[in-house]
Amino acid sequence: MNGGGTSDGPGGLMEQLLALIGEHHDTIRETLDDEEYATLLTRLEALAATDADDDRAVRRACQGVRLALLRLPLDHPVYRALDSLRQVAAPPEPTAVVGARELLALLMALPPAPEPVYGTAPDPASGTAPEPAYDTAPEPAYGPAPEEDRLLLGAPALSADEARVRCGGAPPPELIRLRDPRDGDRYPEFQFTEGSGTPREVVLEVNRLLLADIDPWGAAAWWLSGNTWLGGTPASLLGRLPDHRLVGAATALVEGD
Repeated sequence: MNGGGTSDGPGGLMEQLLALIGEHHDTIRETLDDEEYATLLTRLEALAATDADDDRAVRRACQGVRLALLRLPLDHPVYRALDSLRQVAAPPEPTAVVGARELLALLMALPPAPEPVYGTAPDPASGTAPEPAYDTAPEPAYGPAPEEDRLLLGAPALSADEARVRCGGAPPPELIRLRDPRDGDRYPEFQFTEGSGTPREVVLEVNRLLLADIDPWGAAAWWLSGNTWLGGTPASLLGRLPDHRLVGAATALVEGD
């Protein structure tokens, strides 16, 4: 996006990811719901506004963009590029700030989304507007969760009361808490040890890296999605891999820009 091409080394991976977002914007917009897409734009704006000389701020802003993209399907080109970032740890990339600014300028220049398709042609004599082809009935207050959310909510989980018992009080904010529109707060069960049932320390450490208190759905998607570097879903590897491998994989996502 800077006209000179992107680097093939790890230092250019975040810039390549931003370029892919621009290239595949249409399918990203079709895949993410309105709230998820708004989150992505907000995090791109935060990256664009970051001081490029502040390594810590650049790292956290890049992390926010990557977490917003975890909602994409595993076979999406942008998700595949995101997965490659997990395998390489690199210092913060100041050029990502410029890349985010260029990407936002590109998105702002895109034509607006097409208007809804109307079904019935208007009768010139009636002076009435055409009827929309879609159902205009309001959504129920507690409708079904989006498809990917249902998949995440389908994983074994504890209720808020059960989590409180396991934690001996209010669950720590580092634990992933998913809001089920029908059943209330759910805490994925992999976060707790099989013996004592208390929160796993490695999970708390990884969740802090993934900002689970801010983006629990993104953190849950990381734990419950396939990871080529680890050779499986991180949640299924708890107790099977050394803790430092899991922390390293999460760190690669956070710092692999």
